[in-house]
Amino acid sequence: MLKRVGHLVVVLAFFAAPLPAAVADVVCAQRDANGVCILTTDTGYDGGASGAGGASGGSAAYCPTLVPNRQVLCQLPDGAWWNRANSCYVRIADPQPPADQLDQWGKPLGLHPGEKAFWCYAAPSGGSGGSYPIIWLPVAPAVDPLVLARQAISQMNLSAITVGIVPDPLPGRVGIIGMPTWMWAEGPSENTTGPITRSASSAGNVVTATATVKRIVWDMGDGHTVTCTGPGTRYEDRYGKTNSPTCGYTYTRQGDFTVTATSYWEVAWNGMGQSGVIPLTFSRSASITMGEIQVLRR
Repeated sequence: MLKRVGHLVVVLAFFAAPLPAAVADVVCAQRDANGVCILTTDTGYDGGASGAGGASGGSAAYCPTLVPNRQVLCQLPDGAWWNRANSCYVRIADPQPPADQLDQWGKPLGLHPGEKAFWCYAAPSGGSGGSYPIIWLPVAPAVDPLVLARQAISQMNLSAITVGIVPDPLPGRVGIIGMPTWMWAEGPSENTTGPITRSASSAGNVVTATATVKRIVWDMGDGHTVTCTGPGTRYEDRYGKTNSPTCGYTYTRQGDFTVTATSYWEVAWNGMGQSGVIPLTFSRSASITMGEIQVLRR
């Protein structure tokens, strides 16, 4: 139950602890139910104090105040965090003041973008009877849809294909120049050849991304490349000396060649009224040997 306080008077009871030398990074002080940061602390200090604030291990994090050489606990056991600018502990008000009564809560001109009401109370005692003053603080900006798109991509575990090729990339295996070389993605899956769709969400916002391999470019290691628009066809003995119907090449000279398959992905994402395409590439290589038939004359 919200209860308005007409005039904000905050009397702060400081902990008379000197500021230590070590300074910690600014951290998120409070997150909403969706994990979005809504409040950050001022620079925190590791005071090494014991028995204060219920901190584990006999130590607690301390934050500076506006009074020189004075500090207070950064967080209280009830979850409230120290707000240096207003010299009070703050906790987001739940529920928020009604939109049609903001003038009664010190906001006659309405809210600035992102502002929320926070309880503001002094020292660890926290006031009395829940009648705390209200202050207005900006919450974290809305999540960037591109950030959610990349989170969705991270769930896909995309990777390069496993190279399938004839002649086999094994020691002692030799292909014959002038004979067809077949290339394909061995054991294709949604993670290696797509398509694959994943979503990510935060604070009620959802972004969906779909990744598709647009082409696989095969660098044959002899100065030539072959572009294939699909995963290729796996070679079987029954195909004999025929050319691959989907992805193949013919070597014209012998030697050892490193064949590299580079998959070119396009990740189309949309959500929060926006959309875009993120290109990605993944490569994997295999080594093959090509020789020629030696004709023995008697």
